[in-house]
Amino acid sequence: MATVIRLTRMGRKKKPFYRVVVTDSRKRRDGGWIESIGYYNPLTQPATIKINTERLAYWKGVGAKMSERVEKLASGK
Repeated sequence: MATVIRLTRMGRKKKPFYRVVVTDSRKRRDGGWIESIGYYNPLTQPATIKINTERLAYWKGVGAKMSERVEKLASGK
């Protein structure tokens, strides 16, 4: 199974809120996920980013790939 760390959209229309999740790469963006490891809220000033670095390191260690956006958010800390 190919796992990927990416964002899944939550919230309502015009008020996005994202969770950083580990999921199977074949699932849809908002489909089921294995584990939620953080969140990203672009509407706050400044944007709120919280990622559990221990769980991120674990999943990267077992072969999960990060999406481009998650890489930017994780490195921007």
